[in-house]
Amino acid sequence: MEHSYLVFDLETVGLDLSSFDEVQQEYLLRRAETEEDRERLIGEFALSPLTGRIVTIGMRLMTQKSSEQQAASSEWHAKDVAYQVDPAMSDEEGHREETLPSGDVCYYSSESTMIRNFWRLLEANYGIHLVSFNGRGFDAPWLMLRSAVLGIRPTRNLMDGTRFNYRGHTDLLDELTFYNRSSTGPTRSFNFDFYAKAFGVQSPKAAGVDGSKVGELFAQGALADIAEYCLRDVRSTWDLFLQWNRLLS
Repeated sequence: MEHSYLVFDLETVGLDLSSFDEVQQEYLLRRAETEEDRERLIGEFALSPLTGRIVTIGMRLMTQKSSEQQAASSEWHAKDVAYQVDPAMSDEEGHREETLPSGDVCYYSSESTMIRNFWRLLEANYGIHLVSFNGRGFDAPWLMLRSAVLGIRPTRNLMDGTRFNYRGHTDLLDELTFYNRSSTGPTRSFNFDFYAKAFGVQSPKAAGVDGSKVGELFAQGALADIAEYCLRDVRSTWDLFLQWNRLLS
């Protein structure tokens, strides 16, 4: 029997303020009392699928053929792929394939093409188990809603189930807080970097890039750097999954 997992992670950026009409702009910035407030609120556009866009989907496809084997990294076959938005490309251009400096494959395309390709991948791998860190709180609803905004129907309901009971997806933040996230105490939730270091996993931020820099890198056209960072993130997420699976599942 073959076991397969898809580890996934998104990188997002905010849309330009000019993307919205005057009424929307007033609504989005009405809480801004200072220029600093205004810049902060604009910076938060990247947090919502109604005010931002997906620029990268990093994925690690893991397969293991024997059901009797224990989950250990040496027993798995890994395939790392990044879908990366190139703002110069249109929907009609499809995608272009390039090899990143790491040797991993990156497919460049428009955002709509990238998202359609993601849903096609899930459809082609029906039943594949998803792995994420805070995927139920961020990546999954982002993908669902951003797809709808762009007129794309998802091929799988990533938010199926309830807050405390869902199948086909291991969200490590839920697991490591025992579905009881809090701001203090033993089920306090930490960021991914903190969990990675606590469990002896290489942090994706070790190379000097983190999520806060994605918007700046995208504006600079450093698309490969974003893709590489996102792939480091999914590799570290898999390593954390292995630790959780070995010790706590």
